[in-house]
Amino acid sequence: MKSPRILKMLLQASALFTIATTVYAETYTVDSRHTFPVFEVEHFNFTIQRGRFNKTTGMINYDQTNPKQRKVSANIVIDTTSVDMGLEDWNKHMRGENFLNTDKFPTMRFVIPEFQLPVEAKVYFIPGELTLLGVTKPVTLAVMISCGKHPMLPREVCGANIEATIKRSDFGMNYGLPGIGDEVNIIAPVEAIKVVQDTKGKA
Repeated sequence: MKSPRILKMLLQASALFTIATTVYAETYTVDSRHTFPVFEVEHFNFTIQRGRFNKTTGMINYDQTNPKQRKVSANIVIDTTSVDMGLEDWNKHMRGENFLNTDKFPTMRFVIPEFQLPVEAKVYFIPGELTLLGVTKPVTLAVMISCGKHPMLPREVCGANIEATIKRSDFGMNYGLPGIGDEVNIIAPVEAIKVVQDTKGKA
């Protein structure tokens, strides 16, 4: 049976661990005004067609206190109904059952459980999972990260330029193959603003 003194020491150590994890885990909320995933796909070998999603939300956790052990995790949600091809008729086509099927699947989600960033890399290859049309598959992102104080806001901001390639057939989107390309290139600027907590720990 542990003595009161040992129990006290264990409780103090547990409290210090809790404080350390809460202090050093920095949470950022995605700035939807500056986050627009763009996708590219071949169109019958004539052109590369592009579209984007106008509404993205989510949270990113980024621990950069130790330059040699920086960690990142994320939960990003893209509103598939916000697809924008430049023409409303085309938007309706993309929202239909042949493509995004937004009535049944109004969102897609990308999750990074937790990843330790390599030291001094310019481009990070970060594994995660993409859920599209109810199917979840592993996807690796090529990411460039830049963080600092925003010049116009009294807040810390992290930005990332992201690229990835997926096969839409992996998620059950087979319409138009092979004329409409299977490989989809994704290019996304992402900006996220640090969540500031008050003295009571509330955001």
